[in-house]
Amino acid sequence: MQVIDGTGDPSHADETRPPPLGEVLEFMRLLWAVDHQLRSTSKHMELTLGLTGPQRLVVRLVGRYPGITSGRLAQILHVHPSTLTGVMKRLEKRGYMERRSDPLDARKALFFLTDMGRGLDVSSTGTVEAAVQRAISRMTGAQLAGAQEVLTAIAEELGVDGEKMHPEAVSPALELQAS
Repeated sequence: MQVIDGTGDPSHADETRPPPLGEVLEFMRLLWAVDHQLRSTSKHMELTLGLTGPQRLVVRLVGRYPGITSGRLAQILHVHPSTLTGVMKRLEKRGYMERRSDPLDARKALFFLTDMGRGLDVSSTGTVEAAVQRAISRMTGAQLAGAQEVLTAIAEELGVDGEKMHPEAVSPALELQAS
């Protein structure tokens, strides 16, 4: 039995290819797919590496910037510092990272990787950054720049940090993806 839609045309609901959605809904569908796969890969990483995707990103950034403060790390990641508190505490508790008082300002904490943490601060298969690396290696510089521009514009429209994102503020995290 063929289903007829409101226009009197046969329904496409049973076809394997989704009906045309238009630019906005199609882009949102792709963003949703990326978000879903990020979460799935993160869960798999926790099972195989002992770290979630966000935890691994923090390890990679602290490895790249030894002695970084949590405030600067939050700035690079475009999150509120309190968002990182749980991630940082879990990494410290597992022995991947250590907190030291800033010798110039005891109110600040500086973060460093431990030997165990440095062992995780390497390129590895089965990680989010490995998948991103494979994907961006197939792109031209112009395609990558365009994708970054679109994602930055969406983040700004969604109100990341309540202010405009600047490419130089994003680049350390994106640079990490390429290493």
